[in-house]
Amino acid sequence: MPLTAADVMTTNVKTVGPDAKVAEIARLLSDNNISAVPVCDDQGRVLGVVSEGDLLRPVGQTMSAKRAWWLTLVADGTEVAPSVLECISMQNQRARDLMVAPAISATEATTVAAMADMLMNHRIKRLPILRDGTLVGIVSRADLVHALARTPSAIAEAL
Repeated sequence: MPLTAADVMTTNVKTVGPDAKVAEIARLLSDNNISAVPVCDDQGRVLGVVSEGDLLRPVGQTMSAKRAWWLTLVADGTEVAPSVLECISMQNQRARDLMVAPAISATEATTVAAMADMLMNHRIKRLPILRDGTLVGIVSRADLVHALARTPSAIAEAL
């Protein structure tokens, strides 16, 4: 019988709400040594995923140059109002502004082979696992590698 998400998923999943600020998300990632979190509504439905890369993208040089160009264009030679700068500042960004949505997800019955395909085809690093549309776990590439190391015969059956 092939391994499924239910066999390999992490069930103690850290999440954030859509209004979580960048500092809160960064602290959660850092404190828990994780690289991303699902963004969930009050009912546990996954709205998207915020990763380390999503947090870094707005502060990178390329984005800073684009932002400077955009602000110059909008200001048309005049000084940009402090309220505008405050509105677009990084610390005011929220999960809903940075998350990748919709999240690619799987169910508890999804096989390890199918999840491996999903991760590779979508070029993502983790899959939220849903039951009746609600988050019940997460499977990362590392979880699949650990499964390979623990049960190579079960993986071979899937091939």
